[in-house]
Amino acid sequence: MANNDDQFKKVISHAKEYGYIFQSSEIYDGLSAVYDYAQNGVELKKNIRDYWWQAMVQLNDNIIGLDSAIFMHPTTWKASGHVDAFSDPLIDNKDSKKRYRADVLVEDYCAKLEAKIDKEVAKAEKRFGEAFNKAEFVSTNGRVLGYQEKIDSILKRLGESLTKEDLADVKALIEELEIACPLSGSRNWTEVKQFNLMFGTKLGASADSAMDLYLRPETAQGIFVNFSNVQKTGRMKIPFGIAQTGKAFRNEIVARQFIFRMREFEQMEMQFFIKPGTQAEWYDYWKETRLKWHKSLGLGEENYRFHDHEKLAHYADAAADIEFKFPFGFKELEGIHSRTDFDLKAHEEHSGKKLQYFDPEENKSYTPYVLETSIGLDRMFLAVFSAALMDEELDNNTTRTVLKIPAVLAPTKAAIFPLVKKDGLPEIAKEIFDDLKWDFNVMYDEKDAVGKRYRRQDAAGTPFCITVDHDTIEDRTVTIRHRDTMEQKRVAISELRAIIAKEVDVKHWLQKM
Repeated sequence: MANNDDQFKKVISHAKEYGYIFQSSEIYDGLSAVYDYAQNGVELKKNIRDYWWQAMVQLNDNIIGLDSAIFMHPTTWKASGHVDAFSDPLIDNKDSKKRYRADVLVEDYCAKLEAKIDKEVAKAEKRFGEAFNKAEFVSTNGRVLGYQEKIDSILKRLGESLTKEDLADVKALIEELEIACPLSGSRNWTEVKQFNLMFGTKLGASADSAMDLYLRPETAQGIFVNFSNVQKTGRMKIPFGIAQTGKAFRNEIVARQFIFRMREFEQMEMQFFIKPGTQAEWYDYWKETRLKWHKSLGLGEENYRFHDHEKLAHYADAAADIEFKFPFGFKELEGIHSRTDFDLKAHEEHSGKKLQYFDPEENKSYTPYVLETSIGLDRMFLAVFSAALMDEELDNNTTRTVLKIPAVLAPTKAAIFPLVKKDGLPEIAKEIFDDLKWDFNVMYDEKDAVGKRYRRQDAAGTPFCITVDHDTIEDRTVTIRHRDTMEQKRVAISELRAIIAKEVDVKHWLQKM
């Protein structure tokens, strides 16, 4: 685990050092679990958002976009169930006075068992070398099976207790597993209580007449309340989807793991409206389609897995997460949920307005079912960033730190260098910069030796470096260097646009789906 902890610390410090993420209001000692996206971070975030939007909206003729307001009429949250049921199980340690999510304490205990399984696999791999069959080992080794059985039974019991809201049993489980406070090692726990996660605020000038509002805890409800507006104005036929990206807010009990769990975060959600009875096939379709989208980025197939929910939300008839292997283990990256007709029916009931679809083929009206795909943009950012950051041993016994962000997402696509700051080289480099900036986010850099500039761009994640030297004056050619292979080629200035476009073009990446 220590190795993973070190890797995670490296991710956090690298994100700051290279202008990706800063602690919010750092000069005032920051604000817990709130972060600012810096100059490179804002570009990476925008590129991830665009990559999702193009795959979801631009490439599907039956999915359109929406940007609904953060403030919504308070009855929205009554109808959605958030006022009554949007809470996490909370437990305090009496000695350390620290507060934890009870379910996370249990999940972390299971993660330690998973780490033991990984250790057994690594040992066996070392022992058997080439002949090692991982799938067979995992399914037959007594120790591994024992750990897996324990994990499964713990998570099953946790899921059942949370579904029944049997908080006493959640506490009993923590005590039986002898889970201690990570900070103090104490096992002196309070009872488990429910804690509502919504941030409250007021709307109105005077305290007497101000209306109680909430900052939205998810973006999905803005889609549901606009269902009829969008369907009629867009003349949409079922099945069709509404996609949205935007901020959501949750007063997390224990916001931790950097940008993985924040109090202010961004979601990318798509609600797909379908005919009742077709949800099983659409559920499978979207599970497969979304996983293909993730894999198109080439972050490593072994870093993804599906996790089917033990505990279903009251409105769902199926739910699964696409989990990603973060430095702190496999965790949820995206959820695919079959939400039935719960949302539209609840808003119809609370608003008194009809939220149905008239199906011309069936010649009748019905309440559509909903299939949801929901991904955290900040989590996606962390997945891309942590998978991309690596130290590479080079042939000359040196190491380089490189951020192999998929070129389509990289904040800066190319850095342009003059070899020296004289002899007319800066002028040609700036000319190239001025030409390429119309198509790509590029930068100009003339400080330090070229080798040092290469290293700086490797660590910042820039896919291409273009160097202008004295030969450029004679033959209008430059050296283009690829970040991942460090391969250098001599090419004509006139070819640069096409070479970069081929690597960073969205089409080149999304066609892998």
